[in-house]
Amino acid sequence: MIDPNDMEHCREAIRHGSLSFHAASKLLPARVRDPALALYAFCRLADDEVDLSSRKAAAVEALRERLDLAYAGRPRNAAPDRAFTSVIETFEMPRALPEALLEGLAWDADMRRYRTLSELTDYSARVASAVGVMMCVLMRVRDRHALARAADLGAAMQLTNIARDVGEDALEGRLYLPLEWLEHAGIEPEAFMADPQGTKAVRAMVKRLLIEAEHLYVRSEAGIGALPLSVRPGIFAARFIYAAIGTRLRAMGHNSIAARAVTTRQHKAALAGWSLVRTGMTVVMPRSPMIHARPLAETAFLVEAAGDADARQWSDTLTGALASLKQRDLARAGEMQEKGLLS
Repeated sequence: MIDPNDMEHCREAIRHGSLSFHAASKLLPARVRDPALALYAFCRLADDEVDLSSRKAAAVEALRERLDLAYAGRPRNAAPDRAFTSVIETFEMPRALPEALLEGLAWDADMRRYRTLSELTDYSARVASAVGVMMCVLMRVRDRHALARAADLGAAMQLTNIARDVGEDALEGRLYLPLEWLEHAGIEPEAFMADPQGTKAVRAMVKRLLIEAEHLYVRSEAGIGALPLSVRPGIFAARFIYAAIGTRLRAMGHNSIAARAVTTRQHKAALAGWSLVRTGMTVVMPRSPMIHARPLAETAFLVEAAGDADARQWSDTLTGALASLKQRDLARAGEMQEKGLLS
């Protein structure tokens, strides 16, 4: 059981930090909604700890230590840590799943770029599909087909976010568009970062990301029908609310440089209503054969971790990501010291 005071802290964190999930969570039953909010609050904390720190490697290392304490049943004295520890114990959360998220955060901190769509999907698997699979665990669903579709949904949401944030990311020094796409369009990454423009070629890349996301949204729907009936409206709501960002981007001519695509509260409410209708349809319609599609190659390790595989195998990959990040931090510190000596 999560302490009520800790639970309220988690609710507040998500109410202000993740509007789309907060809206969708209202359709989940309390037995799933509360641990889901605790999960998202810990993920939000992890993201902020790395994003706001000047010592990225130390921040990720500290998060892994907090994860160690949570899995040992001795959480740090903070509401998100205590709540997440309760989630771990209650639902037997495989450690490989939150570790995958930490690895993705380490990649972000390392300012990693992705040459191909597959590499970008590798990243999406860690920062988003891992959360989708953890949501399945909270619903006590360990069926591999349902887990694979949850991973599809997470990847679709992340690709949508990337498409929406191309301009904002560039201004913050981040680039997620596949490098080979930029090369094909004759765009130098550094030139684009210095002066991001919503050219025809860039808008075509945003469109391409949304097409891939829509393909994954469609695949994910088959898995929603495999979930307990009571949770389907909330998951459908998350699927439609995130996909609506793509709809808005299409209306903007796929120009995510000029403005940010947003959806209104009224639109979210309408999509929540449609989610109830779609849930009813899952009761009377035959299950889609898409449920049996193989997991994406990039998300298969998450499906295995939530099933019956040895989750410890992914500790080594997180260690490798941390080593790379430490080298980056050392190089950055050296540059700062050199500039200090020159001045």
